[in-house]
Amino acid sequence: MVRSLAGQIEEYLKELLEAQDFVELQRSQLAEIFRCVPSQINYVLSTRFTPTQGYIVESRRGGGGYLKIVKLSWDDLSADDMDAFSAKDEGIGQGEAEGMLRRLQEEGIITDREFLLLRAMLDRQVLAGDRREQDQLRARLLLTAINTLFRMDAQ
Repeated sequence: MVRSLAGQIEEYLKELLEAQDFVELQRSQLAEIFRCVPSQINYVLSTRFTPTQGYIVESRRGGGGYLKIVKLSWDDLSADDMDAFSAKDEGIGQGEAEGMLRRLQEEGIITDREFLLLRAMLDRQVLAGDRREQDQLRARLLLTAINTLFRMDAQ
């Protein structure tokens, strides 16, 4: 399967992050490797390396554009973070929810089958209401699933 350029960039960065908890790069060097404009790198970082997907991106523009991508541990997701997540008025979009699920799958917290099940449950085709209502419902469902996964008394 031929992956999109964004998918190739994402895969490359995740491979780098497998060996260590963070990577430091220059945006221009990364753009050269993939023969793309730096804005394509920004797109990948802003859509596939978000805090809800388990990453923090520190960025500085100019001079080649310094980037630091830090991989978060699920332990770093505090109760306050989860409360803030659930209180988001705008909810969570389908892409962001799928990103969180993908990270749970990559970390071995959920199986491939559980990933498919949860992704299907959170799909916009399944959820009723307008886009805002769907996003709010998706956030509540995802929060409930995550809270259940991380219960200390669950066996």
